[in-house]
Amino acid sequence: MTRLRRRPVSPRGQWQLEQQGLHPLLARIYAGRGIRTSSELDYDFGSLLPPAGLTHATEAAVLLADHIARQRKILIVADYDCDGATACAVGVRALRAFGARVDYLVPNRFTYGYGLSPDIVELAAAAAPDLLLTVDNGIASVDGVHRARQLGMATLITDHHLPGDELPAADCIVNPSLVGCDFASKALAGVGVIFYVMLALRAELRRRGWFAETDGRTEPNLAALLDLVALGTVADVVSLDHNNRVLVSQGLRRIRDGRLTAGVRALFRVAGRNPEQASSVDLGFMIGPRLNAAGRLADMSLGIECLITDDAGRAMNIAQQLDTLNRERREIESGMQEQASQQLAEWGAEMASGAAAVSLFDPMWHQGVVGILAARIKEKLHRPAFAFARASDGEIRGSGRSIPGLHLRDALDLVSKRSPGLLLRFGGHAMAAGVSLRESDLALFSESFARVVDELLAPADRTHTLETDGGLEAAYFSLATARLLAAEVWGQGFPAPLFEDEFLVESQRILKEKHLKLRLRKGTQILDAIQFNFQQAPGRHIRAAYRLAINEYNGIETPQLMLEHIETGLG
Repeated sequence: MTRLRRRPVSPRGQWQLEQQGLHPLLARIYAGRGIRTSSELDYDFGSLLPPAGLTHATEAAVLLADHIARQRKILIVADYDCDGATACAVGVRALRAFGARVDYLVPNRFTYGYGLSPDIVELAAAAAPDLLLTVDNGIASVDGVHRARQLGMATLITDHHLPGDELPAADCIVNPSLVGCDFASKALAGVGVIFYVMLALRAELRRRGWFAETDGRTEPNLAALLDLVALGTVADVVSLDHNNRVLVSQGLRRIRDGRLTAGVRALFRVAGRNPEQASSVDLGFMIGPRLNAAGRLADMSLGIECLITDDAGRAMNIAQQLDTLNRERREIESGMQEQASQQLAEWGAEMASGAAAVSLFDPMWHQGVVGILAARIKEKLHRPAFAFARASDGEIRGSGRSIPGLHLRDALDLVSKRSPGLLLRFGGHAMAAGVSLRESDLALFSESFARVVDELLAPADRTHTLETDGGLEAAYFSLATARLLAAEVWGQGFPAPLFEDEFLVESQRILKEKHLKLRLRKGTQILDAIQFNFQQAPGRHIRAAYRLAINEYNGIETPQLMLEHIETGLG
């Protein structure tokens, strides 16, 4: 069941924003998101929190500067998702611009799993690095850091995941989630953390006179990396607090101005999107998935190479390969969704909807796609969900997605404390997490996880609630309004506008056997609308929650309503 709830908007707050020059519709929308002054919408680069405020960023800069000055080799150990790939590309590009000897290593998720494990350290040792620099991972790599020390390698951990009970004994750790770190933006993605470290490193190199003209070194413009920072930040679905909105806004501005890296430009092209009209939606739903496809089905080195090359032809060749992998990923996902639906049907609709949490497994499911499947199950049932695939040596690996009201990583931590030894490995965020189990323990995990969720998840949070921005005035059903909204920065924790209204259905037809195309009437206006993956055809009179979007067909743009929820039978 889904209910619609209008965001409360302070009339005085809305009026004050209008008086400060905001468009009346934007003033209403922003007031509903707690914005009080237009200064909170100042996304100039200068409004970023200073790098020195991120705990240990200055120490990390000194460590890196020492290695650069002595020409010691640095090896970046990356994660295999979009955040990890963009973080690796930011690190490689910046360090090379600073004159460092740097290379990277990204583990194959199917062989080595996640993080700086002892096996990954052994693999890294073959390249004889002096310093291992992790991006978007490492905070839980106690054993891996220990092994690196044994092999004489220094370690610098940059991560944003929640730390466990024990921290790795690294030379330096930069993570806004560390206990005692008072950095105001706790929601930095992995790519945001390494970008901040690179800003701190540039400041340290300036202090040392590294960019003196007599040495022939020029100071790089790190703003050139902001398209990568924006992409990784949006794709990792971290909360868009003000600092993250600055990073995303600056990245989108550069993309729209044509100042983007060759790889990002190529990914826009294969996705059929125009960089000049780039939006957060493009980054999260068009570009990010194509980059993620490499880590899900093959080797994320392919995605990283796309992002670090300056050769437009090579970037396009790789982007086309990534696009092919993404189409293959969609086909695999479709089959897995059908199998998951069959499992849920065997449970019975009442049992599935009544369960506090859902854990599904199939020995033939693809390890790289279970995260997407878990997200689909979560969306369908509005329950925390895990999907598991067979790994090796009797283990299965699961990827989970949560709903508002349940911190998934904390729930797993409680499961592990109550059932010692049940979880072989786990980690993650509030809304997404991963876990490894023995296949024989799946039933125990499913029962234990559901019990914990039942305790932690409040009854009110078990009903799917869509917060809307109320109705949309007739004058705003226009292409100009759609463009106005698309130009703003939206994302996790700062959602794109969602409106609700009542309509008469003038006509409807089914596209590709799963999408519903409608013509709706509101007063004297006739509006085009579409609902993807619809469940049932509506009646004559509906209430709908929708987003105002731009539909492009044969080069012609028109406004279109993207329906997210339909209530029918209103009379």
